[in-house]
Amino acid sequence: MEYYCAYQERCYKEVEEKLYSFSLNLAEKEAILTHLIEHNFINEERFAKSFVRGKHNYKFWGKNRIVNELKFRNISSRIITIALKEIPEETYLENFHLLSEKHWNSITERKGQKKNKKFVDFLLRKGYETHLIYEKLKELEK
Repeated sequence: MEYYCAYQERCYKEVEEKLYSFSLNLAEKEAILTHLIEHNFINEERFAKSFVRGKHNYKFWGKNRIVNELKFRNISSRIITIALKEIPEETYLENFHLLSEKHWNSITERKGQKKNKKFVDFLLRKGYETHLIYEKLKELEK
């Protein structure tokens, strides 16, 4: 389990699910989890920061999607807030504009409601804020 945690950042929930697959008894699971936490193999804050950087820089996810994914992994809202500071605002907006312009140009529909809907839906799935999306849509429609 140490190797499993050292190979890639893991959150408590992921390690717990992995241990569940080994069909150990409760005492053994607790002992292993305690050992991993005490020896810093599991660190929720470190995991969250790494997750935020990776998902934004490589998958270009927006803050909404990142927050939802971290909540799904039972990360506390305090840690989520700290982790989101890993994305500088300028970088976030720059990535948003690059992604939105690239997607706008890749949509084969002519200008109109169908193209607008595809554009908005894509960016909502990526997790960007609605006010950013609609401001960019107005800018690109001109």
